[in-house]
Amino acid sequence: MDQKHNDGHTGSSQFGGAVSTRTTPAPTPPKNLPPYRVLLHNDDVNTDVFVVETIVQLTPLGVPRARSVMVEAHRRGVSLLLVTHKERAELYADQFSSKGLTVTIEPAE
Repeated sequence: MDQKHNDGHTGSSQFGGAVSTRTTPAPTPPKNLPPYRVLLHNDDVNTDVFVVETIVQLTPLGVPRARSVMVEAHRRGVSLLLVTHKERAELYADQFSSKGLTVTIEPAE
């Protein structure tokens, strides 16, 4: 055998055989999930600042966009907060509800 036990080893493997690697098939990418609209409804109870802070806290939206969504909901009664897949939309609805705000979801297609 062509190995040095104290300085490392030479050869293809510790036992003299070739090292085999097993390949696994790549996972199939997930199918696109159908989009859902997350709609913020007008709120006459909470302050504008609270609504904007909650949007910023719970979503990836920044303050300028959060303020715009809040103003539109106040003026029109409802505003599009964002579009995402159903599970995430349901999570947003639950989170906003826990803060005392009304959010509904609907299919975007």
